[in-house]
Amino acid sequence: MIYDATTRIAEAALCLRARLGGSRALRERLVCTGAPGPAAIWLHAASVGELTSARVVIEALAARHPLTVTTNSETGRALAQDWGLPARLAPLDLPGALARFLDAARPALAITVEGEFWPLRSRLLAERGIRQAMIGARMSERSAGTWARFPRIIGPMLGRVAALSAQDQGSEARLLNLGLPHRALLPRLDLKLLAPAAQPVPPDSAARDRVILAASTHEGEDGPVLNAFAALRDARPDLRLILAPRHPDRGDAIAALIAARGLSFVRRSAGADDAPPGGVLLADTLGEMARWYARAGICIIGGSLQDHGGHTPWEPAAHGCALIHGPHVGNFVEAFDALDGHGAARPAGDLTATLSRLTDTPDEARAMGRAARAVLVDRAGDPAALIARLDDLARAPGGPDIGII
Repeated sequence: MIYDATTRIAEAALCLRARLGGSRALRERLVCTGAPGPAAIWLHAASVGELTSARVVIEALAARHPLTVTTNSETGRALAQDWGLPARLAPLDLPGALARFLDAARPALAITVEGEFWPLRSRLLAERGIRQAMIGARMSERSAGTWARFPRIIGPMLGRVAALSAQDQGSEARLLNLGLPHRALLPRLDLKLLAPAAQPVPPDSAARDRVILAASTHEGEDGPVLNAFAALRDARPDLRLILAPRHPDRGDAIAALIAARGLSFVRRSAGADDAPPGGVLLADTLGEMARWYARAGICIIGGSLQDHGGHTPWEPAAHGCALIHGPHVGNFVEAFDALDGHGAARPAGDLTATLSRLTDTPDEARAMGRAARAVLVDRAGDPAALIARLDDLARAPGGPDIGII
């Protein structure tokens, strides 16, 4: 094969480079140093994002089996090590590097998180009787179009997969079309939503009913939010607003906007923890959004009132917030379609009128929050069935349950 010949030439050149003073990372990826210990499962994730999204599954498997983690980045490796897991940089898709890695690790199961297709890795795993699985698998339309031009490469790789849980319906359909066998399918699982779905829901309360959160706002969004709040406050002086800008360094400019409207306010950066009645808490700090989601019954999604594509609705949904968004949700079209369709979110429209309705009818806002949480949990999926199947594959004796293609 051309790929085999090319990889052997590339490996010879890289080994020479490593001997002549190549980086430690290169030597690790060539498995020239620090071979892994034996492990029942080899789990590979590209970097920090993929590891973080799959943490629930990874920790469940690590509690059951010896497991080694590989990543393509040093930050990913460090994160896995911080979790107490054996971790190293992944072997390159080269025959010698893979052979040295597999000789040392001798896994029964190789799991890939989200997506990465390496022809040589796939074939060598099958030749050694090592089962292959993918979790949270993604395949965009663009990637599917590219792979469709190479059916003799992608078809055999997908045909060797013993178990696959797709992230969404579209990815699942595209993977099946490219050659994934139906028997390999597991229930869909959106790894990135597992942690939010496990988040405890704050209890309904009159205090939450009276708090509106504008989350991760951008320039041009704070003014309309403040105008709507000021109009509401005249009739409902007990309402409070938490305004959390996407970039806290805009704090001074936002403080000026608040003062210009005659609203009382305090700043989180100055140590305040709650808005005064009828006033605003300017949450001009980083890393505290979960705190504000838990306080508010209604959440306005920033980045959607102005054209920034919108921000994730899933974190406020996890906390049972009623969701309000502007027209610019291009980054999360499918998510907002689902939330709108289930009565969990609604377009801002006339923001003052929308907020007035929800603050005047708290039962309606609470119902929206419960619906948002339900949509989140449904889309995240239940990892129990996936973990059980992977557990079976790691424990099963003998070679793979499929042949080498």
